[in-house]
Amino acid sequence: MGMPAWRILWLWGRLGRRMHVVHQQVVRVEDVFGDKDRILDLGGGGAGVIGQLRGQQVTAVDIRQDELDESPPGPIKVVADAKALPFPDGSFDTVTAFFFLMYVPAADRAAVLREAHRVLCPGGTLHVWDAVIPARGERTQELFVVPVRAELPDQTITTAYGVPWKGREMSGDSIARMARDVGFAVTAIAQEGETFRLTLTRPTG
Repeated sequence: MGMPAWRILWLWGRLGRRMHVVHQQVVRVEDVFGDKDRILDLGGGGAGVIGQLRGQQVTAVDIRQDELDESPPGPIKVVADAKALPFPDGSFDTVTAFFFLMYVPAADRAAVLREAHRVLCPGGTLHVWDAVIPARGERTQELFVVPVRAELPDQTITTAYGVPWKGREMSGDSIARMARDVGFAVTAIAQEGETFRLTLTRPTG
């Protein structure tokens, strides 16, 4: 997921009055992955931040082929629905979701988390970076847009993420509650600006 800055500017010119754009969010992406980790990146098309970080260790899944085609080379690319992943149980050491859950309607997020839990090996970790999306309320804008400056150890990626606002409300706490319900242990939760970060672990027991 994610789009280049030129596309956001083009959309702003065409749809500006319909877009609620927050200030650019600086997100530091630390390389917490082991060299032998099997990494599944949900919504890994578009900017493909995790794929750019770990290359061939990453299997990037996206429901849209065009998003995968746009993403930089390196990872394995698979067209798949995150609610029904085409992988056996316990296939991955790590799952990542970098500004992906905001694209998932609220009613479907538990199913995505359940699938992430299933394909993780016991003791594996799900890393989530995403936007805090408040209720739309009486505001007239239809699209919620988050410009992001992703700071990786050896490069910076500037992109933006935008979704229809209605039905996409989200916070770190709401995702943590869902994650606990499907069997994850919440090992870290943090909010900075308009974004949050979660570290979720599949228990070994």
